[in-house]
Amino acid sequence: MLYHLLVPLTKYFSFFNVFNYITFRSAGAAVTALLLSFIVGPLIVRRLQAMQVHQVVREGTPDSHQSKSATPTMGGLIVLVSLVVPTLLFARLDNRYVLLALVVTAWMGGIGFLDDYLKIRQKREGKKNLGLVEGNKLVGQIVISVALSLILWHFPLSTLPEPSTTLPFYKWTLIVPAGGLASWLFVPWVTFVLTGTSNAVNLSDGLDGLAAGLMAIAIIVFALFAYVMGRVDTSDYLQIFYLRGAGELTVFCSAVFGACIGFLWFNTHPAEVFMGDTGSLALGGALGVVAILLKSEILLLIVGAVFVAETLSVIVQRGVFKYRRRRYGLEYAQAHRVFLRAPLHHHFELKGWKEPQVVVRFWIIGILCAFVALSTLKLR
Repeated sequence: MLYHLLVPLTKYFSFFNVFNYITFRSAGAAVTALLLSFIVGPLIVRRLQAMQVHQVVREGTPDSHQSKSATPTMGGLIVLVSLVVPTLLFARLDNRYVLLALVVTAWMGGIGFLDDYLKIRQKREGKKNLGLVEGNKLVGQIVISVALSLILWHFPLSTLPEPSTTLPFYKWTLIVPAGGLASWLFVPWVTFVLTGTSNAVNLSDGLDGLAAGLMAIAIIVFALFAYVMGRVDTSDYLQIFYLRGAGELTVFCSAVFGACIGFLWFNTHPAEVFMGDTGSLALGGALGVVAILLKSEILLLIVGAVFVAETLSVIVQRGVFKYRRRRYGLEYAQAHRVFLRAPLHHHFELKGWKEPQVVVRFWIIGILCAFVALSTLKLR
């Protein structure tokens, strides 16, 4: 918005020329998101406390988490407000990369909000806290994923073939379906990446500050990739594909980064508020859609390796448990679990790590993964 309002005034006030620069607007978006979270955060937290919108503790979590049932949830509203407003202020609103990223993030946040709301209402009514039925939640995620894939397929954002993705560590390498029926694989591919990433962040949101911190690390890496891929000179120098207009995603990613850091102010141990599905699904959607738009879905496996490990721990735990229960019986399956408890962060809690230790150590691993991902810019 500010770009469209102030850049035309450059001929009268040369200072406004700074709004032409993505770097300036990205910094502005990050700082605004951070400050906005400090402003709206206390207001939202107090409102949630007054409404007694308390956390629903998941079944199977360690006993030490039972005290968290009095902590308000749906704090993801802080994240959503803090990332959407700065993006609208500092990004170019005629850029389709930004518009698609905002729509997907808001859609995922809406699904999460409905899930949180139903959990709270069911708790008040004395019912089992199911929230939004898992199948319905998945349908909502699939709908936006299919819509995104079809838009990208039929209305490409760049000169590159849309049903395609790039390979880390390889220069000028683009994986493109052979055409015909194979091109339709793009739809399930986008669906898999977007829903998988959204749910992976959701699964990681089990300890104070864990998901927000990991998300901040991952999204700032993609902010750099968006900036590099959106410039002709740097993309050519680093031997990666140029995506015209993708640089504006740097503003969006910076806003997400600022919102996550600002949310950590309230979510750090002991948390004043939890993001709930409202925030975790939205942030996962933001990360997933950015990776898809930048054709960097495989890079996402490196950047979000901790999210991947958290998800795999749940899949392995459930799969092995079901197999052993069917083959050896329930008692044997319960006594021979792969992990003490899934997701993975609960396993380490039961191994004796304190909650802040798990969080910070997972952050450190996330930072290591970020450095590995950044190395792909030169190691080609």
